[in-house]
Amino acid sequence: MKKLLLTGAVLMAIFSSAQKKYVLVMHGGAGTITRESMSAEKENAYRAKLAEALKAGYAEIQNGNTAVNAVSAAIVVLEDSPLFNAGRGAVFTHDAKNEMDAAIMYGKDKTAGAVAGVHTIKNPIKAALAVMQQSEHVMLSGRGAEEFAQEKGLAIMLPSYFWTKERFDGLQHILKKEKADSLKKTIQNAVLSSYETDQKFGTVGAVALDKSGNLAAGTSTGGMTNKKWNRIGDSPIIGAGTYADSLVGVSGTGWGEYFIRATAARTLAAKMEYQNKDIQTAAKETITEIEKLGGDGGLIALDRNGNIAMPFNTAGMYRGAVTEDGEIFIEIYK
Repeated sequence: MKKLLLTGAVLMAIFSSAQKKYVLVMHGGAGTITRESMSAEKENAYRAKLAEALKAGYAEIQNGNTAVNAVSAAIVVLEDSPLFNAGRGAVFTHDAKNEMDAAIMYGKDKTAGAVAGVHTIKNPIKAALAVMQQSEHVMLSGRGAEEFAQEKGLAIMLPSYFWTKERFDGLQHILKKEKADSLKKTIQNAVLSSYETDQKFGTVGAVALDKSGNLAAGTSTGGMTNKKWNRIGDSPIIGAGTYADSLVGVSGTGWGEYFIRATAARTLAAKMEYQNKDIQTAAKETITEIEKLGGDGGLIALDRNGNIAMPFNTAGMYRGAVTEDGEIFIEIYK
């Protein structure tokens, strides 16, 4: 019994954000992610890639670079992996295209950059960073965003780079169900049903705290499988899926329409700023508000004192963090 108690105490020490100062927290998407549906090989692949991303961001912090650099470096690792719904692993639209969004924000001066509806930019988070640092704008979209990225020397890829069999098969599955639903439902309900079957929201995001005490947050996504009409979710919208100020940084993942309606990321920050709520309470209440609206997903948050929160209302969320001492933890299931 004593041994079990000690083990419990060790686990509490590892996972309690109040006892450690975290400098980087990440998510790789929330959704129907269960042990039963995950092979050991695939779970190991996810854990390894999340660890690689955390190490990349941590290295930037250790080298004295800004939280913005750390967030970008960490997200690039996940954008380059077909495992996540961002960059190379982006899901397909109804027209069988990959259409990506990303945003980044620096809490120190509240500068921000975002791109939406892009098809050819290898790393949308780099494009968002370029918008923030090399333009007078906050958000660029579509072909204009791609032209801007190319002018700034960012890697532009052929559409074939983003094609993956798993994502394409996912689109075919939903299209078949949508066709069946259309026989017995209205068009509107068929569309909603087709979104509901897209059970895995693999949006990626990171929040970092640098050695100067500044925060940054970033988010990158391929959106929803089978999305239509150039739909844009919450990820590139400052205050919805991405936000950072001097107090806290936030990145969300889930059904973007509800995160937009709840102004989720800014709501969390406002709860801390105006109601003096701690990060755990503010984060949990924000997810609860999204759930009451009918939405699902999760978020990550990191405050200026190194405390973290990672609430979600789905079966699982790929998530992890690293402390100022370099200790990494990664979790997937609820």
